[in-house]
Amino acid sequence: MDSLHDLDWTLLRAVGAVADHGSLSAAAAVLGQSQPTLGRQVRAAEGALGQPLFRRHARGLEPTEFCRMILPAATQMQEAARRVALLAAGEAPDASGRVRLTASVFVTTHILPPILAQIRAAHPKIALDVVASDTTENLLFHEADIALRMYRPTQLDMITRHLGVLPLGLYASRAYAEAHGVPESLDDLRDHGMVGYDRDDRIIRAIREMGMPVTRNWFTTTTDDQVAYWNFVLAGCGVGVGQRVVAERTEGIVRVLPELELPSLPVWLTAHQRLRHQPRVAAVWEMLAEGVGEVCG
Repeated sequence: MDSLHDLDWTLLRAVGAVADHGSLSAAAAVLGQSQPTLGRQVRAAEGALGQPLFRRHARGLEPTEFCRMILPAATQMQEAARRVALLAAGEAPDASGRVRLTASVFVTTHILPPILAQIRAAHPKIALDVVASDTTENLLFHEADIALRMYRPTQLDMITRHLGVLPLGLYASRAYAEAHGVPESLDDLRDHGMVGYDRDDRIIRAIREMGMPVTRNWFTTTTDDQVAYWNFVLAGCGVGVGQRVVAERTEGIVRVLPELELPSLPVWLTAHQRLRHQPRVAAVWEMLAEGVGEVCG
């Protein structure tokens, strides 16, 4: 079978993904390829091997007995190719190399810096590429190695760890409080300047759930940029929501209505299962989990 000499591991990777996920569409999403491309790769593998690899059934594609027989060897081949790729990229199998981390702009600015400094001190051979972004970076497409999220990710093949929660509170600058006083009840907030979001309606929904039918016009200063938002509160633009762990170490800020219970932000650490146990990723993961976990309490 001369065509076997032309069989490369990427075809077997396609076969393995379809076998794992049961359909071309699901496997294509995991691999970051189009469904037609993946279908061509499976057909090319079948042509090279000279046997059908899948049978169609009501729920998708089912591996043939021959396919099940070759999958363990295909997996070994894929792992070997991965190791070769790492060596070709100059990446050592120890805790060295680059790790790409993504978190929100606010968390990156106010929470991560001392934790990242600790990681660098403990692992000087690891370089950190930090993506400060409020958009969702796709770990499946390797836009990041590790993500710190305020929600539980639902992408396939992800390993997640719940680190805790970040409690929220209402705050105003000391200068604002001295000039305007502080509200003594939720209804008193109607008489104060309020810092809110522009297009994001989370604050509006949270206040409505507390019994105040507010609209966007209630806010006197708005922005969807989290760092700018907090700076507006610090500058005295009005009362706003802040993460308590950040507010407690910020000079010139006072808590407003401390008895008011606001929702907390859940914190999740996420990585693709294929990367989670790479030495450099594992090292950063563990120190992030410890550092951010201490902040969450």
